[in-house]
Amino acid sequence: MKNIASIFFIVLVMQSCSPQNKNTDQLKSHNETVINSLTEKLDSIQKNGQINGFAVAMVDQNGVLYEKGFGLANLETKEKYTENTIQHIASVSKTLIGIALLKAKELSKLNLDDPIQTFLPFSVINPNYPNERITIRQLATHTSGINDTEQYMDRAWILSKDQDLTKVSTAYPAQRLNPPELDIPLEKYLKGYLEIDGDYFQEDNYINFKAGERYNYSNIGATLCALIIEKATGQAFDSFTEEHILEPLGMNSSAWSLEDVERKKHSRLYRNDNTLLPFYTAITYPDGMLISSSSDMAKYLHELIKGYFGAGTLLSNDSYKEFFKEQLEEQNFESRNAANPYNGDYSPALFIGHSALGYIGHSGGDAGVGTWMYFNKEKKTGRYIVINTDMGNDERAKELEYYAIWDIMNEYFDKLELDKSEPLSINIK
Repeated sequence: MKNIASIFFIVLVMQSCSPQNKNTDQLKSHNETVINSLTEKLDSIQKNGQINGFAVAMVDQNGVLYEKGFGLANLETKEKYTENTIQHIASVSKTLIGIALLKAKELSKLNLDDPIQTFLPFSVINPNYPNERITIRQLATHTSGINDTEQYMDRAWILSKDQDLTKVSTAYPAQRLNPPELDIPLEKYLKGYLEIDGDYFQEDNYINFKAGERYNYSNIGATLCALIIEKATGQAFDSFTEEHILEPLGMNSSAWSLEDVERKKHSRLYRNDNTLLPFYTAITYPDGMLISSSSDMAKYLHELIKGYFGAGTLLSNDSYKEFFKEQLEEQNFESRNAANPYNGDYSPALFIGHSALGYIGHSGGDAGVGTWMYFNKEKKTGRYIVINTDMGNDERAKELEYYAIWDIMNEYFDKLELDKSEPLSINIK
């Protein structure tokens, strides 16, 4: 028995000293050093003081590599911003309209080239081209001819009920934050905006191009697409996306309404002078009001990368190919910026875009919010950043901090050495 025990002990020692285990230990040690360095650099950016709080996530095709929050979610209470802090994510929300659209197509509820009028109880006709039909695909590629005007910027956003407005700023230069009594149903608002005799109609609600001719980014068009998904499926858009996107991915902290999330986990939002903004929502909520955490968005971005490379779970491979397919040509644009690596407007797919330099994703900005979500289709790596401080027109802050955060994450993908034999998932709490 003693000899058997001795042999067993020797085998254990040999295994623990094997090259494979040694390499694994070295890899873990290396990654811990890299992650600590990354955390230190990101923390130093936050301490510069231009951004009150933010969170980041880094993923690849295997899973989450890094996720962490920095700074404060609440300046008054000193509550920390973490990877589990929630806030709305602005126009990155539109990518969920694209996924939902393809899911509705898979369920045989619609086709991308169906005329939108097939599904709508009110008339949507560009008065400049009354005989031209608008299709669902044109909504999804921002070529419908529908235009965002002051009837959008001045009416879409609504202050949340039951909050003390004496300590916050409701005056915002880009978006008017309206009192709760001006809230109306999404369908009623779109009817008033898009019908020629509607309450909010004005001539420039449509551009002077035929549907399909000119790329013109439109929040109203995106929201109209969400309404069409509702009409085609017989299910409210928020409920449909919860069933087919949020729940399957385990995005348990995410929802479209403040009433459906834990308010205590929600970051406060700030203007770039640290003025506190009130909680707000939007009549056109599908175009930018998904409330989520960096941790949840890491799951979503991971799914998008998998979908692009044929291993997604939300949609079939054919649907993902359609989702990511570049839809437009040079003649569809007035001009394009090929220099910006994260310009998703350069070559749109379906509510997501390709930059000229190999990145796919979307960005967003609202009062007190900035978001970027892009992945590198060559390296199969993706990044997400969300901030709770409006950058306004402060280009210095953008250059020194917002973009610096993004560039540092990009730098550290190359420094993280991954064990290709098994997925690596490192979460920093």
